[in-house]
Amino acid sequence: MAQVLEFRLPDLGEGLTEAEIVHWLVEVGDVVAVDQPVVEVETAKAMVEVPCPYGGVVTARYGEEGSELPVGAPLLTVAVGASESAAGGEPASEKAPAAPAADEGSGNVLVGYGTGAPAARRRRVRQASPAVAAVPAPAPAPVVARANGSGAPALTPVGGSAGPSGPVAVVSPLVRRLARENGVDLRTLTGSGREGLILRSDVDRAIRSAAQEPSAAVAASTAGAAGRPDAVRVPLRGVRGAVADKLSRSRHEIPDATCWVDADATELMAARTAMNAAGGPKISLLALLARICVAGLARHPELNSTVDTAAREILRLPDVHLGFAAQTDRGLVVPVVRDAHRRDAESLSAEFARLTEAGRSGTLTPGDLTGGTFTLNNYGVFGVDGSTPIINHPEAAMLGVGRIIPKPWVHRGELAVRQVVQLSLTFDHRVCDGGTAGGFLRYVADCVENPAVLLRTL
Repeated sequence: MAQVLEFRLPDLGEGLTEAEIVHWLVEVGDVVAVDQPVVEVETAKAMVEVPCPYGGVVTARYGEEGSELPVGAPLLTVAVGASESAAGGEPASEKAPAAPAADEGSGNVLVGYGTGAPAARRRRVRQASPAVAAVPAPAPAPVVARANGSGAPALTPVGGSAGPSGPVAVVSPLVRRLARENGVDLRTLTGSGREGLILRSDVDRAIRSAAQEPSAAVAASTAGAAGRPDAVRVPLRGVRGAVADKLSRSRHEIPDATCWVDADATELMAARTAMNAAGGPKISLLALLARICVAGLARHPELNSTVDTAAREILRLPDVHLGFAAQTDRGLVVPVVRDAHRRDAESLSAEFARLTEAGRSGTLTPGDLTGGTFTLNNYGVFGVDGSTPIINHPEAAMLGVGRIIPKPWVHRGELAVRQVVQLSLTFDHRVCDGGTAGGFLRYVADCVENPAVLLRTL
């Protein structure tokens, strides 16, 4: 006799409370093995595959692609103990791996975080079997949240329509809080989820509708007069929402200031050309700038710190975990190179390349995107000369690098065409004064203009 086990969205770590379903990797009726990825989700940190800790036959899925689920909400149910031989009459050599008992799940949470078992080939049950038929698949009915002893919502099916005093078809505590804070009566909404489940998008729509009603006539006449189409609204969620929250917090909490300087990068570019001509792995310009930053932070450790506002203390950090801004199809991400102060230019080049490729493919892990102590932002790749970076909270500083282009420059007392770059440093004025920030930036500029200065710290 098979046993139906429910697999819920696990705790994804890093303080994340919800995730968006991007792509289901299995369908109802598929046979899955222990630790086989079953769904691809996007959090505010990264895109990850979630493996199922049970092996058996998938009997139900919860959540459509594009919907958001809170941690702890049901993802799918698996009939454990239902073998393919019972389902399709296949010979023993073609059977799926034996499913574990109810308490034999792997306990693993995310692919790449301790999950070592290879994923089994996906197979569909070809006909109903006595083992599966004995355990009817739960209908994908909406669920309601009710308090239990642990404080987490207990999930029960909704029977019939919700009356004025009946249960509300909503599972997410975040959806309930959003509705409560904006005065939305959930009983007046019709959910767009499966079987009427109320999603966050339904509440957002109700909030927008309430805000637009008073000015709907004016907005319509204005849009008609101007000949403009209706505005497009883009939800601030996932990576974009996380970036918005972090930047807003940075502006709100950090009294930042910016200083900048132009530098002649001709010698640095020549040094890089000579390094790459000598053979071996190629050295990137970003790696050389990172080495300069690390050397500068060794001289000015105040900038490699964070502020504990509760304790009113500045924490100077012993290790340099260097973040770098990277633009991807999913928006701006800031991967972190661990222990940058212990790496040479070759190692830095390789790590920058690895993290950049992971960012473009959407495979960065939450650990790749957190824990930075200082950020290097090469916005010159966008063809701009200067910028005033926003500090990557809770760090204390960010170095911005513009494009390197030929410009007229006084070199050795004569006007010449040189490769010039603008460097800008945004810093937290709580951790240091302008003298320290200017000293760091001047050291960076000196190393760019004369790379031999770095030899004193190597």
